[in-house]
Amino acid sequence: MATSFLRYASPTSVANAEARKNRLLAPVSLGVCRKGNIPLTRPVYAERRCKSCRKFLCDASNDSLQNRTSEMFTGVARSTKEEAQPVLEMTSDFEKQNKGYSLLFRTEFDGLVKVFVGAIRMKYTVCIEVQSLPQSMTSHNLILFWGMFRSDSLPFRGPDSHSSVLPTTKFKPEASQHLMKTPFVRDSCRHILGLDFDQNDVPFYLSFFLQSDGTGQEQTIRTHRKTNFCVPVGLGPGYPMALGVSSSNDGLANFSLFSRNAKSVVLCFYKSKKSEPSLEIDLDPYVNHTGDIWHVSVHNITNYIGYGYRCKGDISWDGGSSSNAHHVLLDPYAKSIGNLSSDQGESACMVKCLGYLRKEPNFDWNGDTHQQIPMEKLIIYRLNVRQFTKSESSELAINVAGTFAGVVKKVQHLINLGINAVLLEPVFSFDEKRGPYFPYHFFSPMSIYGGVDESISSVYSMKEMVKILHSHGIEVLLEVVFTHTCEVGDSDSQIISLLGIDNPSYYIVDGNVHLENCSALKCNDPIVQQMILDSLHHWVTEFHVDGFCFINSSSLLQGSNGDHLPRPPLVEDIAFDPLLSETKIISDCWSPVDMSYKYAIFPHWQRWAEMNSKYFLDVRNFLRGQGLLSHLATRLCGSGDIFTASRGPAYSFNYITKNAGLTLVDLVSFSGADLASELSWNCGVEGPTEKNSVLEIRLRQVRNFLFILFISLGVPVINMGDECGYSTGGLPFYDNRVPIDWKSLRTGFSIQITKFVAFLASLRNRRSDVFQRKIFYKAENITWYGSNLSPPKWEDPSCKFLAMELKAEKDVKSRNSYNGDLFITINASDLPELVTLPESSAGYVWFRLVDTSLPYPYFFSSDSNPNTQKNAGLSSYELKPHTCALFEAKLFNI
Repeated sequence: MATSFLRYASPTSVANAEARKNRLLAPVSLGVCRKGNIPLTRPVYAERRCKSCRKFLCDASNDSLQNRTSEMFTGVARSTKEEAQPVLEMTSDFEKQNKGYSLLFRTEFDGLVKVFVGAIRMKYTVCIEVQSLPQSMTSHNLILFWGMFRSDSLPFRGPDSHSSVLPTTKFKPEASQHLMKTPFVRDSCRHILGLDFDQNDVPFYLSFFLQSDGTGQEQTIRTHRKTNFCVPVGLGPGYPMALGVSSSNDGLANFSLFSRNAKSVVLCFYKSKKSEPSLEIDLDPYVNHTGDIWHVSVHNITNYIGYGYRCKGDISWDGGSSSNAHHVLLDPYAKSIGNLSSDQGESACMVKCLGYLRKEPNFDWNGDTHQQIPMEKLIIYRLNVRQFTKSESSELAINVAGTFAGVVKKVQHLINLGINAVLLEPVFSFDEKRGPYFPYHFFSPMSIYGGVDESISSVYSMKEMVKILHSHGIEVLLEVVFTHTCEVGDSDSQIISLLGIDNPSYYIVDGNVHLENCSALKCNDPIVQQMILDSLHHWVTEFHVDGFCFINSSSLLQGSNGDHLPRPPLVEDIAFDPLLSETKIISDCWSPVDMSYKYAIFPHWQRWAEMNSKYFLDVRNFLRGQGLLSHLATRLCGSGDIFTASRGPAYSFNYITKNAGLTLVDLVSFSGADLASELSWNCGVEGPTEKNSVLEIRLRQVRNFLFILFISLGVPVINMGDECGYSTGGLPFYDNRVPIDWKSLRTGFSIQITKFVAFLASLRNRRSDVFQRKIFYKAENITWYGSNLSPPKWEDPSCKFLAMELKAEKDVKSRNSYNGDLFITINASDLPELVTLPESSAGYVWFRLVDTSLPYPYFFSSDSNPNTQKNAGLSSYELKPHTCALFEAKLFNI
């Protein structure tokens, strides 16, 4: 209930207040500074200071302000100086209040109307002072006709329970019977009054006009534009930083949005899942605009669940400008989002998803620590959160399957594999039809990963997953896509956020980069660059993420015109960012747009690691019998052709399969003409077969791939499902991926492969001196062999056998160092190979640890049995076709 709060003021107290106010509002010429007649670049407003002389300026016309929603904002001037005091004698509570804002209006009769809005305890106060009206008006009483408005779509009733719903357009004199009436207090040539509002009523617009009576012919007083006066209550100018939603210094919620090309911006609030907003705030281009940032502070947003923006402007797809008032756009910096539109029809597409305003529950990070596992010791498992546990075979509850919580439920499987890091396919909010590699937002996890269709659940659920994985010694790395979004410029249904807010600032619109069904971001533009860094900081600080793998990273090296940048600022800033210094940063040149690999020499500043796409090509090619020995040897030794001594082999992330392309089982089962780029081999029969001879070779090849992956210098990356025979039927496209069948983990294939992976992981840890090196092998510690211990024929494509002896380096810090030499053999031919083992050191004999041709459980062993696996001295060993073997020299006492 609004009530008048002003006491009658004595002439003396009013005069003193006026004197104080005059010192703050010294009148000057419109648009000209008092000192030196310096012209101003735009109209000035009440209590604005000149940058030159620091004097206060006063604007009585305010002609440049644009109309606001329903024309209710026209004529509002501004003041943001906290030291400004109202010119009225008020109650003691209000006198103590020194925070608020002043508005100055010019009337159609050249008078002035000053309005001060301030907050006292649990109430908002509005005081109005009318000055400089013609004598014919000031000699009579003035009455304030006023009403409270929320927005065009939802009019707000006046506090009088008997009052009608107020009109949503300009007030008309004949409609005055619908409005609240409050008389002014007359003092000398001024009229003053005050209104008091409960904080639960804000924010709203106080719209009013004045009428003089006593003459028999009432005269209506409006602004110089003949529109009603309009005052925002519970709204402040706000602050430009930080972008998104934050708590402002005055305790209000601050909203900030970057848009260089929008002509005006409207902030929309929603109370329910409706396509129409419950409150719209049209931001003033002077009051709520600093540089290229629009901002406003709002009190009492607890009644609203979501918000978005309308950016008004011209739509010109060819010219690259995209903004239109009928779209409600997602705040790029919203920290949690959700689809709040439940309407059907044309209007439903206008509200895709909005920022959530509900407060997230506090998350307890106590006890959580970043693992900070050295790069060379990583063993990574790549997975898709949805497909990892979505299948009913996971035996998880419906609200858990396919979520972050589902990953937690399967943590024991990850432990059984021996991995110490998971690499999650993108979890940013994305287009469900196109998949996680086509995001539309960079600050919130996908809502469906939370178990319910509310992003607040996904935020909490992801934090819980990270904490639990950390407690089991497992790091969490994220694949991220910052090079493009799913937004499309020729479709209203694909305008979600950046495209409608400021297309030319965020996207490449006139260069050599053209993407199909998505838009390419200007990654090295300062605005986009800052957004990406802010996103990375958010995931590190709020979610305790341990690292990032940047998909389509070759595009990060391009400028806005598609030209190559020798020193791309984004890549360099990420490398030297102090907050990201302890995280893993990995480049991946795979492009999800066209499913291709775009090779580039990546500037690394000794910080960037890389997904080694040459690794999987050369290893695949050799095991199918078509590669060169030199290529395989290069990959085994850490890809020195890519990773020089300045980085070392630990920066090479090696993989055989990944999220796109053939799975591990399909890699040895399909090799049709349409799969030539996959470098696969079907082992003699295309597709499924019951021939034991073919199945035996396929199983052997699967073991070979995993064996080579783990004994190579670098970081091994296993793809989700390869341990359980996951297959897409030979279809290489990402869209063909389906959830994992957890029943397959109980098959003989999965049991032996899972144990084999765990053995290889344990072997890497036990022989970290060889397989987990920061630096490359020394030349004197490695010896290469061809058949019969002859030198390899490196460039002969007919040679399919390679052996390497790795001499263990003595640990000078330990007197009892018994690490023996290693001997590795790889036979990719169709014929057996008689291998002669090198002579071992005195007191050492060779023990076979791996032979991929032997049946389970004999093809690997962590406890070598001398009676069956010893090969002493220069004894020979028969290596079957398509087989790998590993021997370790150990001390042996008969």
